Amino acid sequence: MRIALIHALAHSVGPINQAMAQAWPEAVRMNLLDDSLSADLARTGAAGGDGLDTAMHQRFEDLCAYAERTGAQGILFTCSAFGPCIEAAAARRPHMPVLKPNEAMVADAVASGQRVGLIASFAPTLHSMPPEFPAGVELRTALVAQAMAALDQGDGEAHDAAVLAAAQTLVAQGCGAIALAQFSMARAAPLLRRELPSTVPVLTTPDSAVTALRRRLL
Repeated sequence: MRIALIHALAHSVGPINQAMAQAWPEAVRMNLLDDSLSADLARTGAAGGDGLDTAMHQRFEDLCAYAERTGAQGILFTCSAFGPCIEAAAARRPHMPVLKPNEAMVADAVASGQRVGLIASFAPTLHSMPPEFPAGVELRTALVAQAMAALDQGDGEAHDAAVLAAAQTLVAQGCGAIALAQFSMARAAPLLRRELPSTVPVLTTPDSAVTALRRRLL
C-alpha cells in the first residue's frame, strides 16, 4: 500500500512519518514537500487576500496528479490551511481517499462531546479550519505564532512550552478537549498529556489522520 504524504511545511514531515511508522509500518510512504505553498499563502494573506486562488488550486491538483502517477493509493495532506484546495482535488478522485490533514481530528474532537480548544501555530489555519467543525460545536481558538518561530530556530522546548501555555489557558476557559491543528505541533502532545488534567484528551492531526486513512484503505 503506497501512501503519498504531501507537505507545505518542512516541520510536518517528521511527525506524520513517526505516526505512520508506529500505526501503519507496513505502508510504503512517499513524501512530497513544497514549502513555498505556506510561504506564498502567508505572503498573500499579509497583502489582504486569502491566497486560495485558481493558481493555488492548480498547484494542489498537480501535486495529487503526480502522486497518483507514482502509484499512490491514498493521499494525505499535512498542512491545515488549504482545505478548499484539498477538497477540490479530492472531488476529482472518488476512486481514492484524499484526506485533509485535520478532518479526522475534527471528527475525534466532535466525538469527545466537549468544548474544544483549537491551537494553531500558523495564522491562516485559524481562518480555514474552524468552519470545518459542525455547527453547534463550541470552539475556542488560540494562535501561538511564537511556537512556529521557535521551531524555525531549532528550539523544540520553547515550542512545546508555548503550546502548553496556550492549552492551559483554554482549559481554564472551560475547554474539555485540546486539538493541535498543525502536524508540527504533535511533538508537544506528550508534554500536554502530562501537564493537563487526565480528563482532557489531547488530539493530534497525525494520529487521527493515520487511523482514518488506514481504516479507509484496509
